[in-house]
Amino acid sequence: MIYLLADVGSILGGWLSVGMIRRGMDPLSARRRVMLWCALLALMVIFVARSGSLWGSVLLIGVAAAAHQGWSANLFATVSDMFPEREVASVTGFGGMMGAIGGMLIATLTGFVLEYTGSYVIPFVVCSSAYTIAWLLFKGIVAPRSARGM
Repeated sequence: MIYLLADVGSILGGWLSVGMIRRGMDPLSARRRVMLWCALLALMVIFVARSGSLWGSVLLIGVAAAAHQGWSANLFATVSDMFPEREVASVTGFGGMMGAIGGMLIATLTGFVLEYTGSYVIPFVVCSSAYTIAWLLFKGIVAPRSARGM
């Protein structure tokens, strides 16, 4: 169920931004808008730690997986929107490397948090808010550059 919802999110995330672009919206703005929707949808994962139902938890995690895939589909596309063709592979590779390092660090930190607290509340709060924080950083970093035509 979780992976099926992730598939839906990946397809829907790309479809939504392409639809906005076809209607005349700037590609970066369209992708950023869909990424915001995905970031807000990912906030639902905060409720998993307190869910009393297995299927409720599965549904919440599935929605978060869909949001992640919609986010990722648009994030990867922004690289080709923002960088020259000869730099796309390097930028994508660097982003992937940083994501892998971040994943390694957060997994280790999560282990310490779970050992110390015995609760999944903190990891789910971090997971649910990470996309919103990333979106704010992305908007803050990219908006000034795109306004100058870069």
